[in-house]
Parts: sequence; C-alpha cells; structure tokens
Amino acid sequence: MPFFELDDIQEREPLPGYKVRLVHSASMTVAHWEIESGAAMPEHSHVHEQIVSFVEGDFEMTVGDEVRTAGPGTVAVIPPDVPHSGRAITRCRIIEVVHPVREDYR
Repeated sequence: MPFFELDDIQEREPLPGYKVRLVHSASMTVAHWEIESGAAMPEHSHVHEQIVSFVEGDFEMTVGDEVRTAGPGTVAVIPPDVPHSGRAITRCRIIEVVHPVREDYR
C-alpha cells in the first residue's frame, strides 16, 4: 500500500508526553511525533541511523556532547550508537526517519 493517512494510523504514547504515529517500509521507520511542552526524552542510543526534522515548537536536544535548541527548519543527523536526549520547551511536532526499521516500534 503506497499511501497512508496519518489520522488512520493508531497513535501510541511510548513515553509520557510523546505521542507518535509510525509508518514502516521494508528498510526504515518514519515517526510523526506530537510532544507536550516539558516532556523529556531520557538519554539513549541505538544501532539505528536517525534524521530528525523539527516542524513546530522548540526542542532542546543533546547529540553526543552538543546541545542545541532546535526549532522549525532545524534538522539533526544522529549516527548509530551516539547517545542523545532531549526536552520539549514548547509543544512540538517532529518527524523522524530511522534506518533500519525500528522493530521495537512495529
């Protein structure tokens, strides 16, 4: 099936304040995040390469040793196994592309 409507995809809340709708292909996962103001993402790392596009709001993100407040138009590229974390300063919308597929998100 080549087309999806985000509203038809079940929303999940894997962490408090982090709601996501997920689309999977054979080799990647695309996550459409809605994040509440103040919600924190604990530091973690994984084998996946990740590109994060900040669509709406302000999000303080740490990738490795670098800290940045990301807003609309900011894109972060996170290599595999690099620790990263963050916190929504305001309500945020973020689109994240992960390769390979996040099997734990299926």
